[in-house]
Amino acid sequence: MITHKQLLTFLIAIGISTVFSSAQSCFTKTSKTDKNYESAYKSLSTKVDKERIKKNVYYLSKDPLPRRVLNWSIPGHSLPSLYEADAWIIQQLTSWGYAPATDDTKVRAYGRDFSKPVHHQYATPPDDAPWFTAHNIIAGKKGTDYPDELIVILAHKDSQSWIASPGANDNAIGTCGALELARVLSKYKPKHTIRFIFCNEEHTPWTSVTAAEAIKAAGLKVLAAINMDGIGVKSPQQEGHLTNVTRFTTAEGERLADLMDSLNRRYVIGLEQTKYRGDRPNDDDGSFVNAGFPWAVVNIGSMPYGDENYHLEGDTPEKVDYENAKLTVKLTLAAILHLDAYGRP
Repeated sequence: MITHKQLLTFLIAIGISTVFSSAQSCFTKTSKTDKNYESAYKSLSTKVDKERIKKNVYYLSKDPLPRRVLNWSIPGHSLPSLYEADAWIIQQLTSWGYAPATDDTKVRAYGRDFSKPVHHQYATPPDDAPWFTAHNIIAGKKGTDYPDELIVILAHKDSQSWIASPGANDNAIGTCGALELARVLSKYKPKHTIRFIFCNEEHTPWTSVTAAEAIKAAGLKVLAAINMDGIGVKSPQQEGHLTNVTRFTTAEGERLADLMDSLNRRYVIGLEQTKYRGDRPNDDDGSFVNAGFPWAVVNIGSMPYGDENYHLEGDTPEKVDYENAKLTVKLTLAAILHLDAYGRP
């Protein structure tokens, strides 16, 4: 006959064995995830191509497209220059196996107020300003395990609508950085859906609002939204430095900023990585915060923004720090893969 003491000893042993087995299984699963994540980042990060990014920035901000707006066309061309940029972006995405979609937002070019400081002379459009149809370009890879949870990469593709600026640092570089991520991830099979959104911020209203509200209306979850705007852009005093600031406006955004910092150190990416708390939701990541998606940040070269050619005709591709932009793309890639492997930090 089994005594109470023997039974108790047996049950305790079984319990300990079960707990140990469960812990061992969890550890094995985590180790496997770590190994897969490390392998994916090391493989994909080597494919980030600085020269390709540079070539694309020149395409969008010098030749053949000196600007990307709806209220101006290249002489002799019938389409607004932003439509030509849209067609080229769609062509790039399609060539990598994506099936880009577009949506529509009615917008107008900004007016110009010469009484304001030159960098900030955009103004409410005049009453007689014409309306245009602007497009978000949306492409992505559907998640195998969590298709309704999105990792969103944003970049505004238009240049300033009130001044003849090439918009190289603001924001051809962010656009081409997001395109490079799309290219590098084109064969990757994510657990969560990765969505790229190329939007418009230099006309009004911003089309990122349309994109964020559509995601909300569809009942989808935004695991994180990372805006790429002016990556690698800094003041003349910071020349020679490789900088990135992750700006946030929510507690959730700060956790993403801290993740960026840890990944920069983990992979010795080489950025002078900092974080900055904004006083209110702003830029295209702000459109997501305002739509109820607080896990949103922007990766930007400096904060306060240090480009002396901000919103000016001098924002040309020759002044872009392509090495800095490449490293920011690598950091953003590390964050995307980490979010896909482990979820939110």
